[in-house]
Amino acid sequence: MLKEVRSRFSGAKNLTKEDIFYYVYGLLHSPDYRTRFADDLRKSLPRIPITEHVDDFMAFSKAGRALAGLHLHYENHAHEAGVQVEEDRRATEDEYAYYTVEKMRFPSKGNRSTIIYNARITIEDIPEEAYDYVVNGKSAIEWIMERYAVTTDKKSGIKNDPNLWSREHGKPRYILDLLLSIIYVSLETQRIVATLPKQTF
Repeated sequence: MLKEVRSRFSGAKNLTKEDIFYYVYGLLHSPDYRTRFADDLRKSLPRIPITEHVDDFMAFSKAGRALAGLHLHYENHAHEAGVQVEEDRRATEDEYAYYTVEKMRFPSKGNRSTIIYNARITIEDIPEEAYDYVVNGKSAIEWIMERYAVTTDKKSGIKNDPNLWSREHGKPRYILDLLLSIIYVSLETQRIVATLPKQTF
């Protein structure tokens, strides 16, 4: 593919395989691309068209690099979420008990601006566009809410408690920080995707 790209863009001999890798990552996030190749993406491996202009190619590559960095280091953004975390802290309460989650939920149907984390912690002022970052048909935020819940298998009776990982690794805030990070990553992903060049493919 490197030869093909270099031959497409005269004067772009400095393009690298890394540039192409990030171009592909950026392209796969393009709403235009996803719409145009929606049927193909469901049935087979993705087709990778090359843009007509080198400036568009490099814009996709730059955005893809930013997206890859964001998604690889998704756990590092808890303090950048820009939302309000309301806490009812009891001074004597054990840290692990304080951050324990049973099942996160929204306060009411149609209101996703707030997530009730547990009886003591509420996350507020979540922009609706944070839910536009969708993974396998569901927003990334709602995946976290669903997966990080205490459940019991009906057949075996085995209890799945995500809080145990927090205890085993000495990170009482882990699930809360993960949720906050995913809120930030979702918003930032949408911001970067909005900068991608429009394409007809």
